[in-house]
Amino acid sequence: MATFLYWLGRLSFRRRALVTAVWAAVLVALGVGALTLSGKLSDSVTIPGTESQQTIDRLAERFPQAAAGGGTARVAIAAPDGHTVTDPAGRAAVESVVNRLKAAPKVATVADPFQARSVSPDGRVALAQVGYQIKGYELTDGERQALLASGDQAKQQGYEVEFGGDAVQGIPETGATEGLGVAVAAVVLIITFGSLLAAGIPLLTALIGVGIGMAGILLASGSMELNSNTPILALMIGLAVGIDYALFIVSRYRHELREGRAPEEAAGRAAGTAGSAVVFAGLTVIIALAGLTVVGIPFLGQMGVAAAATVAIAVLIALTLLPAILGFAGSRVAGSRIRVRRKVSEPSHGERWARFVARHRLPVLLAALVGLAVVAIPALSMQLGLPNDSTAAPDSTQRKAYELTSASFGEGANGPLLVVVDTGPNHDPDALKQASAGVGRLPDVAAVTPPRVNAAGDTALLTVIPKSGPSSTQTEDLVAAIRAQSGPLHDATGGSLSVTGQTAANIDVSQKLSDAMLPYLGLIVGLAFLLLMLVFRSVVVPLKATLGFLGSVVATFGAVVAVFQWGWLTDLLGVTSTGPIMSMLPLLLIGVLFGLAMDYQVFLVTRMREEYVHGGDPQESMVTGFRHGSRVVVAAALIMISVFAGFVLAESSLIQSIGFALAFGVLVDAFVIRMTVVPAVMSLLGRGAWWLPRWLNRILPNVDVEGASLTRKLDTPDDEHELARV
Repeated sequence: MATFLYWLGRLSFRRRALVTAVWAAVLVALGVGALTLSGKLSDSVTIPGTESQQTIDRLAERFPQAAAGGGTARVAIAAPDGHTVTDPAGRAAVESVVNRLKAAPKVATVADPFQARSVSPDGRVALAQVGYQIKGYELTDGERQALLASGDQAKQQGYEVEFGGDAVQGIPETGATEGLGVAVAAVVLIITFGSLLAAGIPLLTALIGVGIGMAGILLASGSMELNSNTPILALMIGLAVGIDYALFIVSRYRHELREGRAPEEAAGRAAGTAGSAVVFAGLTVIIALAGLTVVGIPFLGQMGVAAAATVAIAVLIALTLLPAILGFAGSRVAGSRIRVRRKVSEPSHGERWARFVARHRLPVLLAALVGLAVVAIPALSMQLGLPNDSTAAPDSTQRKAYELTSASFGEGANGPLLVVVDTGPNHDPDALKQASAGVGRLPDVAAVTPPRVNAAGDTALLTVIPKSGPSSTQTEDLVAAIRAQSGPLHDATGGSLSVTGQTAANIDVSQKLSDAMLPYLGLIVGLAFLLLMLVFRSVVVPLKATLGFLGSVVATFGAVVAVFQWGWLTDLLGVTSTGPIMSMLPLLLIGVLFGLAMDYQVFLVTRMREEYVHGGDPQESMVTGFRHGSRVVVAAALIMISVFAGFVLAESSLIQSIGFALAFGVLVDAFVIRMTVVPAVMSLLGRGAWWLPRWLNRILPNVDVEGASLTRKLDTPDDEHELARV
């Protein structure tokens, strides 16, 4: 592979105008397609096969007028101090809101607060429930604006009108603040390279790759349903790896120029050596992200595939467009390094740290492991869930509606459950009576509304108001308790019941995601072990690397819980709301962090192995390898941390949590695991770190990640001339 990449790098360098034109054409074509053919992104997180989704599908056939699968909105109307919604003026204000809601586009049902008896005991707040013909994410901005405008007249009269529910939620967007991460990455690149031109090239290629990836995702949204977080995840990952992969290759290109080689030869060698490592690193990220498809959760699989495709584009750009741009820049990329003056014989910071770790390996290792364990403690209380109005920004209408509803009706009114009763083949009326009475007797039920029956008389709907909030464990237990009554009901009457609605669907999705976490983690750990054993030809190094990966993941879980569930450091980080951790976050974190951790493992430990197999002492091999690899790993980690941390400034709590988790995960994995634990363990094990059974050594293929065989060929004059002619 290294020889092919060497040839590809030189070809791209020579044909730089053609290569650049091809990539520019791809970007323009996909951009035009995204502008003209893109569709609406979905904010839905449904999973086919869950009871809640199966019930929705059944209702669409038997009771379509109920619009059970459509978007919902809760409209809380509060009278001014000293007034109530039941006095003549209050009734008129509520009726004006209800009438405008009924006239709003795509509205299927509106529950009048007075008819539904959803007026608070003190008479100050009325709650109107709105059902839509279509899903909440399918609403246009104009249709969503019509919903919000229904309370304008009442607001002018001094009434407070707040809106909650999925029909109010817009698609999360990234803003200018997230660009701060890219600005920090630019500063890191300038310090690393000491050249504006050299620093600008990785940023340029990364932005082109992200632009192509994002345009492709938006184009795909025109023909398939994609989750709204899909382009955001692709943007995060694409920017980070795009900059990092270009950093590795440009660093090697500058090294080859300083060795006195011609720019074209330097580009070829950089692509064949550092490019080989980029291909392997990219493959690990791609496999980890694409592996999300095996957990059986469609929207998560889509997010993984989209992000994996963006990473693949970043790799292709690094191997083709980057050498082409280097062809335009030539030797000017060499620039001059910004560095602290020191004597030639004085060791670098990386070498001093490696020798310090080697001298104090046991205390350093124990300190790192204890620190990881302490940070991981909050993970023991991690509660998974999906975002709702309680986690919205404090000044948003969704959060205000949630708090107003909770204060007036109890938290459960924000998450009603829809119980569907199938009266059986004989349409036994006792089935409905028994179901309603049984549900009403459950301890966490605040109220059960009168049933609505379809025209055929075989399906009825009961709205159940829990006493607890939609994200509470009590509501999860209530859903399980209601479903447990289906068996006895069938035995007694031949009927059955099931639970659906937004709250029940969120509980089902969270449970499915939670159940998928350990199998996916097992898949990733097994994959990591096999890949690293192939690269490093060792059993111990892969075992150490995968255990270190698990340590960084668990520590990151602990930090996420401390900030986004417990509320620590929220003011410092700008986190405006806390609550259960987004159910998909652990899976995303495992997949992404695995790929990035293997990047650092490859770039740091391969040089150690190279020194060792050339006859070096195990201790000196560790120090030498660390000295050569630490600088680029530190720069790459700082770039990734800055890019991910920029998303902590987003408005969406989900995007904030993803950005924080990835930034903290990279911080721990790069600086605690790879830069501290790895050299300590390598020093502690000595030659034992490179142990591999002889029979396994014979059957494993030789993967030359750093392109050492290519370098040996090129150092032979005849081989160099032969490769140059290819």
